[in-house]
Amino acid sequence: MAAIATTPPRRIMRLPEVVTMTGYGRSSIYNFMDAGTFPKCRRLGSRAVGWDSLEVEQWITDRLEGRA
Repeated sequence: MAAIATTPPRRIMRLPEVVTMTGYGRSSIYNFMDAGTFPKCRRLGSRAVGWDSLEVEQWITDRLEGRA
Protein backbone atom coordinates (compact mmCIF):
# COMPACT_ATOMS: atom_id res chain seq x y z
CA MET A 1 0.00 0.00 0.00
CA ALA A 2 1.42 3.41 -0.98
CA ALA A 3 1.65 6.15 1.59
CA ILE A 4 -0.44 9.17 0.83
CA ALA A 5 1.31 12.50 1.39
CA THR A 6 -0.95 14.92 3.15
CA THR A 7 -0.34 18.58 3.76
CA PRO A 8 -1.36 20.05 7.06
CA PRO A 9 -4.39 22.32 6.94
CA ARG A 10 -3.68 25.98 6.31
CA ARG A 11 -4.34 28.10 9.37
CA ILE A 12 -3.40 31.32 11.08
CA MET A 13 -0.56 31.09 13.58
CA ARG A 14 -0.14 33.61 16.35
CA LEU A 15 3.28 34.80 17.53
CA PRO A 16 3.81 32.33 20.42
CA GLU A 17 3.38 29.41 18.02
CA VAL A 18 5.68 31.00 15.42
CA VAL A 19 8.31 31.49 18.13
CA THR A 20 7.97 27.85 19.21
CA MET A 21 8.13 26.50 15.64
CA THR A 22 11.11 28.58 14.52
CA GLY A 23 13.12 28.75 17.72
CA TYR A 24 13.57 32.49 17.20
CA GLY A 25 12.31 35.17 19.54
CA ARG A 26 9.87 37.96 18.77
CA SER A 27 12.56 40.54 17.94
CA SER A 28 14.39 38.20 15.56
CA ILE A 29 11.17 37.31 13.73
CA TYR A 30 10.30 40.98 13.23
CA ASN A 31 13.90 41.74 12.15
CA PHE A 32 13.70 38.92 9.57
CA MET A 33 10.38 40.34 8.35
CA ASP A 34 11.91 43.82 8.00
CA ALA A 35 14.81 42.32 6.03
CA GLY A 36 12.35 40.48 3.76
CA THR A 37 13.62 37.04 4.76
CA PHE A 38 10.61 35.86 6.77
CA PRO A 39 6.92 35.69 5.79
CA LYS A 40 5.00 38.86 6.54
CA CYS A 41 2.29 38.79 9.17
CA ARG A 42 -1.31 39.58 8.29
CA ARG A 43 -3.47 41.99 10.24
CA LEU A 44 -6.34 40.12 11.92
CA GLY A 45 -7.84 43.01 13.82
CA SER A 46 -6.90 46.36 15.29
CA ARG A 47 -4.40 44.78 17.70
CA ALA A 48 -3.82 41.27 16.37
CA VAL A 49 -1.61 39.78 13.68
CA GLY A 50 -1.01 36.24 12.49
CA TRP A 51 1.10 34.28 10.04
CA ASP A 52 0.07 31.84 7.33
CA SER A 53 1.07 28.40 8.64
CA LEU A 54 2.07 27.12 5.20
CA GLU A 55 4.39 30.09 4.60
CA VAL A 56 6.11 29.61 7.97
CA GLU A 57 6.47 25.85 7.41
CA GLN A 58 7.95 26.50 3.95
CA TRP A 59 10.40 29.00 5.47
CA ILE A 60 11.53 26.35 7.97
CA THR A 61 11.86 23.72 5.22
CA ASP A 62 13.95 26.09 3.10
CA ARG A 63 16.33 26.69 6.01
CA LEU A 64 16.69 22.99 6.73
CA GLU A 65 17.38 22.21 3.07
CA GLY A 66 19.93 25.03 2.71
CA ARG A 67 17.83 27.16 0.35
CA ALA A 68 17.96 30.24 2.54
